[in-house]
Parts: sequence; structure tokens; C-alpha cells
Amino acid sequence: MEELWVRLRAAAASGDQIAAAWAAVRARAVAPVLQAAVWVCMAMSVMLVLEVAYMSLVSFVAVKLLRRVPERRYKWEPMPVGSGCGKDEDEEAAVGGGGGEAFPMVLVQIPMYNEREVYKLSIGAACALTWPLDRIIIQVLDDSTDPFVKELVELECKDWASKKINIKYEIRNGRKGYKAGALKNGMEQCYAQQCDFVAIFDADFQPESDFLLKTIPFLVHNPTIALVQTRWEFVNYDVCLMTRIQKMSLDYHFKVEQESGSSMHAFFGFNGTAGVWRVSAINEAGGWKDRTTVEDMDLAVRTSLKGWQFLYVGDIRVKSELPSTFKAYRHQQHRWTCGAANLFRKMAWEIVICKGVSVWKKLHLLYSFFFVRRVIAPILTFLFYCVVIPLSAMVSEVSIPVWGIFYIPTAITVMNAIRNPGSIHLVPFWILFENVMSMHRMRAALTGLLETMYVDEWVVTEKVGDYVKDNLEVPLLQPVKPTECVERIYVPELLVAFYLLVCASFDFVLGAGRYYPYTFLQAFAFLVLGFGFVGTAAPCSCS
Repeated sequence: MEELWVRLRAAAASGDQIAAAWAAVRARAVAPVLQAAVWVCMAMSVMLVLEVAYMSLVSFVAVKLLRRVPERRYKWEPMPVGSGCGKDEDEEAAVGGGGGEAFPMVLVQIPMYNEREVYKLSIGAACALTWPLDRIIIQVLDDSTDPFVKELVELECKDWASKKINIKYEIRNGRKGYKAGALKNGMEQCYAQQCDFVAIFDADFQPESDFLLKTIPFLVHNPTIALVQTRWEFVNYDVCLMTRIQKMSLDYHFKVEQESGSSMHAFFGFNGTAGVWRVSAINEAGGWKDRTTVEDMDLAVRTSLKGWQFLYVGDIRVKSELPSTFKAYRHQQHRWTCGAANLFRKMAWEIVICKGVSVWKKLHLLYSFFFVRRVIAPILTFLFYCVVIPLSAMVSEVSIPVWGIFYIPTAITVMNAIRNPGSIHLVPFWILFENVMSMHRMRAALTGLLETMYVDEWVVTEKVGDYVKDNLEVPLLQPVKPTECVERIYVPELLVAFYLLVCASFDFVLGAGRYYPYTFLQAFAFLVLGFGFVGTAAPCSCS
């Protein structure tokens, strides 16, 4: 018995020595580094909240209070009636021109890639646009690699051509440049060079028939405008919780970011679809380039540096589809985030030395549009809320100011929520989900900045088309089927969930008990997404 007590005392002493050693290392090495990370995150938080507050104030005051709507800021007159563009007018007048000379030539481009589920919807909507038939060209740019899908799309184009619609079916030998390469190839066609304006719609977008009648007048009567961007409307936003959260984020993007950019700087990032461009502006900027995965933003920035103005019209909405599977959404967010950061790397010096724009606009592009929104925002969210705060619970020497851990995120959340009043009840889910997605966005932003592997990765977002109406209605946070293959398991999310659970447990049992409620909730969110219990189920490639 005495020998046992001796061993226990030795073990206790050894434990005390280990604890003392860890405390010394923690105080001398870990705590200073972590505290420095805290203050870096605090600085980035201040930059982000000021940017969000500025955009929210501008969009609210300019649009809601002062009513600086596009029709009041720019000249707009309806296209002349009786010019053969109406669907109820004499068909021969519409086909033969019948006074349509008053209408400019318009090219409508629809880039596609194996879009079996939605090709009919997009082509049908484009062919139904109200415009004189001799003044519009529908151009289907098909990069499909599936021969059966290519045949279906070509047959659809031939069917519309038989109805006297001026539709062109264009294919390429390869997919060089992806979407940018397809759009560039389309613009190089001899008939496309006769057009004054070009409207672009992704394969899942369905414009209303009066889309051109509402947008083209802005370009016709205001020669300094290069782009008219319209708002996206989502046909499947209520399919699951993930699509509802996406709608919240994108509604904020359009209501705040696009409106404020259009109101204050006449500039914003082109969304790649549901917009109309002036062809001469595209040509002056150097046309489409495939150097990043955000060819739309690339063209927008280069055109802006040439002195052109952009206009966002939020009252015009175009139906589209949100990614309903977590895998598809991850790929989409990687492409958008990585491409934007990579474009910043490629164009920063070009913006600095540009002589065609004011210093104020250069500052807006470099600091606000790129640095804060495309670099700071994705890095800060994951680094601070999913790494630094949980870890600080295990290092008692580190302190985080209350204003940084509570007031700033609360302010950002409130500013988002008040622009989405119909979705306030989803704000807690939105916070947790966006924090999980910030892991992928931070990795994508660093990939773009450093030009590491996958910087040029382009995965086309999966679409379901009409299938969504009947088969994808699922309860919130409930997968359609039980997990059937490893594709429904996401290891990075599970690893972060384990880390957060360790930090939360330590804070609850041994720590000061400051952060464990939030950390446990965030760990649960990572677990839910890590096991695939989000979005809708898609057929597994292994089945």
C-alpha cells in the first residue's frame, strides 16, 4: 500500500510538472501568437463592418429614401410601339421588319455545357423575347461533351428555326477558356459583329418576354452606359434550408452591394448572366479573357477602367436556379471566390497605373471591391470565428475585446437581416452555415492569391430544371435518402467539427465558460454538413 501511495505522488508530481511546462509554453509562445492573431482579426473586423455599414447606408438612403431609381437617374423612354415586335401584331410585319428599323440589333447568347435538364427552358425563354424578329439573333453556344445532349440541343434549335426564329447553334472543337472561350467564339461570328448589344443568359435563366424592352432603352438613350445588370429570382429557393440561406445571401448582394455600387460609383461586378452589354464597350475593353474563373468580373473591371458606367436595375428580375446540393454549392463558391482573389492579384497594378479613372474610383476598386470583400471577408470569417475564438478558450492569457466578439458580428448580422425581413427567422441558421462555408471560401481565396493548385478549376454547377418541382421538396436539414456512398461524407467539415468539440468541451469543463455555447453550436453545424445532412440528394457518381 505504501508503495502505491509513492507511485501516486510521483504521478501527481509528474502531472504537475507537465501542466507547469504547458503553462510556460502557453504563456511564452502560444499566447503571444494567438493574441497577435486576435488583434489582426480585430483590425479586419473593423474594416469589414465599416464596408458593410457604408454599403447598407448608401443603398438604403439612395434607393429607399431619395428614390434614386434608374429611371430618375438616367434617361429612359419606351421603345416605339407598332414596330412589329408585339406578339399580337401581324406576324409578317414582325418577320419582315415592319418598322423594326427603330430597334437596334441584339444578340442573345446562351452558353451551355451538358445542360440536359434546362436547355429547353432557357432556349424557349430566349426565343419568346419580345423584339422584331429581324433585329434579334439567338445564339446557343454549346460546349457539351455528351453527344446525346448535343443532339438534343441542336434539334431544339432547329425546331425554333422552323418557327422563323433567327437562332444559331454554335459548337467548338474544345472547351478552351470554358465560358469565356465560348462567349468569345460567339462574338467572333460574322453575324454577331452586326449587333449593337448582347444579352447573356446562363442555361438555367429564363427572362420574361419584355426583358429587352425594359433594359435596352437605358443603353440606347445613355451612350456612357456599358452594362445593364438585372436581379436574379429563384424558382427553387424553398426546396430546402440551404437554398433559403443562399437566397438570403444573394438578396443582400443585389439589394446592397449592387445597388450601392451602381448608385455611388456606376460600377459593380457583372454577375455573368441576366445582363445586357454594349458590344462596343466589350470590344474597347479587349473582349472576353479566360485568365481567371470569373471572366464576368474581369470584363467588368477592364471596361470600368475605360471610363464606362454600369447600371443595376433591381425591378427587372430573371428566373434562375440555385444549387440544391452541397457538393454543387461548394464548387460554385470555390470558383467565385478563387477567381475574384486571383483577378485581384492579376489586376491590382493595372488599376494603380490606369490613367483613365479617378483616384477615388481606383481606391474603391482596390480597397472596397477587391481587398475587403474578396480577400478580408472570406479569410476573417473562418480564421476568427472558427479558429481564433475557440482556441482562445484553451489559452486563458488571451483576451478578446467585447466589441470585437459581440458588437461587430451583431451589427453585420442586423444589417443583413433588415434587408431580408422575410427571412429573419433563418438568421441563426444563416450565421452557422456561412461560417462553415467560410472554410471553403478562405481556402479558395488563398488559392487565388497564391495561384496554387486548383486556381483554374472549373466545375459547372449541376442543375435539375423541372425536376425540382416534383422531386426535391425535403424537410429542413433532412437528406432525401440515407447516406449511400462516401460522396455524402465531407472529411474537412468533420475534422473542424472535432476541433470545435474539443475546444468547447475544454471551455465548459476547465475554461472560463465564455464561448462554449457558440462553439458547440458551430461544431454541430460542421457535423451536419460533414455528414451530408444539408441540401438535396443527387445521384452519386459511384452508383
